Amino acid sequence: MFRNFKKFISAEAEGIGVVEVILILLVLILLVVVFKDQLTGIVNSIFKNINDQVNTISS
Repeated sequence: MFRNFKKFISAEAEGIGVVEVILILLVLILLVVVFKDQLTGIVNSIFKNINDQVNTISS
């Protein structure tokens, strides 16, 4: 009896962990969708700076 209860509690704890991970992923995806333009601008700026620095080193 106690063994079955212990298995049930363990299974419930694992299920809660999966739900939490899914919710966190959904929030991250929502943030990426909302701030897509800003993120794209930041990434483009970073790569432009890298390109400029490589060009000055190779010149």
